[in-house]
Amino acid sequence: MSSKKRKKSGKPDIHLGENVEIAGAGITIESPITETLKENYMPYAMSVIVSRAIPEIDGLKPSHRKLLYTMHLMGLGSGSRTKSANIVGQTMKLNPHGDQAIYETLVRMSRGNETLLHPYVDSKGNFGKWYSRDMAFAASRYTEAKLSEISAELFKDIGKDTVDFVDNYDNRMKEPRLLPVTFPTILVNSNIGIAVGMSSSISSFNLAEVCETVVSIIKNPDHNITSTLKAPDFPGGGYYLFDPEVMKDVVDEGRGSFKIRARYEVIGNSIEITEIPPTTTVEAIIDKISELIKQGKVKEIADMRDETDIRGLRIALDLKRGVNAGKLMNKLFKLTTLEDNFSCNFTVLIDGAPRQLGVRDILNEWIRFRRDCIRRRTQFDLNTKERREHLLNGLSKILLDIDKAIKIIRETEDEREVVPNLMIGFGIDELQAEFIAEIRLRQLNRDYVLKRIDERKGLQTEIAELREILRDDKKIDRIIMREQAEVAKKFAKPRRTKILYDYDDGDFDIEEEREDYPVNVFFTKEGYFKKITPLSLRMSSEHKLKDGDEIIYSELCNNSSHILVFTNLRNVYKCRAFDFEDSKASVMGDYLPSSLEMQEDELAVAIAVTDDYSGNIIFFYKDGKVSKTPLNLYKTVQNRKKLTSSYSPKSEIRSVFTLQEDEEFAIFTGNGRMLLIDSSLIAMKMSRGVQGNQIIKLRKGFEVENVKKISQLEISNPHKFRSKNIPAAGGIVREGDVSDKLPE
Repeated sequence: MSSKKRKKSGKPDIHLGENVEIAGAGITIESPITETLKENYMPYAMSVIVSRAIPEIDGLKPSHRKLLYTMHLMGLGSGSRTKSANIVGQTMKLNPHGDQAIYETLVRMSRGNETLLHPYVDSKGNFGKWYSRDMAFAASRYTEAKLSEISAELFKDIGKDTVDFVDNYDNRMKEPRLLPVTFPTILVNSNIGIAVGMSSSISSFNLAEVCETVVSIIKNPDHNITSTLKAPDFPGGGYYLFDPEVMKDVVDEGRGSFKIRARYEVIGNSIEITEIPPTTTVEAIIDKISELIKQGKVKEIADMRDETDIRGLRIALDLKRGVNAGKLMNKLFKLTTLEDNFSCNFTVLIDGAPRQLGVRDILNEWIRFRRDCIRRRTQFDLNTKERREHLLNGLSKILLDIDKAIKIIRETEDEREVVPNLMIGFGIDELQAEFIAEIRLRQLNRDYVLKRIDERKGLQTEIAELREILRDDKKIDRIIMREQAEVAKKFAKPRRTKILYDYDDGDFDIEEEREDYPVNVFFTKEGYFKKITPLSLRMSSEHKLKDGDEIIYSELCNNSSHILVFTNLRNVYKCRAFDFEDSKASVMGDYLPSSLEMQEDELAVAIAVTDDYSGNIIFFYKDGKVSKTPLNLYKTVQNRKKLTSSYSPKSEIRSVFTLQEDEEFAIFTGNGRMLLIDSSLIAMKMSRGVQGNQIIKLRKGFEVENVKKISQLEISNPHKFRSKNIPAAGGIVREGDVSDKLPE
């Protein structure tokens, strides 16, 4: 192409090797990172939270709702199934995220996948199984689906203005913002989602129990929820290890972690596992057991087979001669995911904003939502019937003189004048006149007239009833309660997950599987924990710490010792020393809030060590109070990993110590004073969380800074810091009075 032609085309005449200047190229624009994040990242984060990962009060995420509504529009609530590929294609009119993402959503809601207690999709073909990572679902062109029977409850009266409709992504269609569900689907089917900076993990509950609880809350807002909603229920069955404190947290706060245990039966010299927790898979369990066998930690199994097939899940374990099956299963419960934790986090979008709610609050919000649906439905029915009554009122005027009406119509020359002439002749409005003009001549007989009169009387009765419903909230509540009874009667199933109220770990103790040896444990002010062997500590004793951090607790104990970790939220997390890997002084150690999966705002503030929960535990608070309680108050029969209300809420902890016999302690205050106190002078308290006694007097603005055992210190004149009476102020610490003992 010639240079002349290029110029005519409007494109620049550029040759290789030429230096070309492009406007704006190479210019760097400086912008604060906070502004960049706000402009670019925040819209994405809000989109994920509000429009993708967190369910709303109807129990559905947008992807679920769009798919189900598409199937509803396709008429798949009844009749035969259609190819899944057809459903996926139609759904893309509402959901532009790609066919594979839509199909996976369909799979998880299907009966064949068995993910939900009450599946919304009636499926045919291979939809995989939730409990197997290797049993993949077939392609959408091979499978078929339609809406299940219970899905009718999701769309009931959706055409009666029960919910708002919004434009789809290209403004060509309308879709519901929520579905007018007639029962609390948010609690009946589990829902898990990870957003940006937050997540949601809602466990499923038995339908009959949920419906009964709704009725009970409507009757009594202070109803004890756990009396009707006993525990979560999962489609995979298993056993729920009942913990009243955890269930209380779930009901009140919407968060907590409970254990689900696999179900098995012993047949001859074999164990058959038929139900597993919802957080694991068959392959993960088999892989872990194989690893334990290779490591020599499980020697009782002669053979292991995955017998999962079309009939359902089954893992077979053939045992060696003389093996106690119950003891082996207790070992596997501790060492594998045959017993696993399900962590609840009931985060729900309420009016477009994410909120973490307990079960009671979720049900109250759902009842509020359902009341609004019924009001809107009732108002729609009222408007419809009032319009019909209005038309019949006009007809009744015509029926008084049918001959006159016929005469007006017959004598009107222009068809367009029929309606105005009827309006003038009988004093009716345009709607009434249009209705009358459309009546066929053959219908103007006695039978037709009598039926319309009867219809009008019936409409007047129905209108009065609808108006009464709108005026009386109690009538709306009775409708909700009636709906719950109908849904429960029609769709309720027996509980799949059985509740174990009384259980133990049998003869197996995990301590038998762990090597026991002396270790030094260290805890820092910032919440870091180290477990170091004496040999390693002698080789290198210089600790690596975070800037500004310091060691506030150290103890020589055993690898099997129990560690109690107290937090700023008054919880105590229980673990064992062998739960942590052996460390070195040259590393920072394990950050306990992360290692123990604490809440976002929870921090470790103190630890205590014990071998058998004998003796006492003593708490020193920053306000100068001290409490002493028996250590066995923190030992539980069920070996719970977390206890609440573990110490007094009146003040912050400064130090915690376990005592086999009375010892003397040095209390240091912020104004440079020290008091020596013997633990025998501290009154014993017989319950956790009780407030202690004032031991040291503090001047205004000062508090307890640190507490140490006197055996760890060198004190030149200890009598100076003792007092016959308590509380006491202690003595002023001067240079040379106190120093730490050097390690032996």
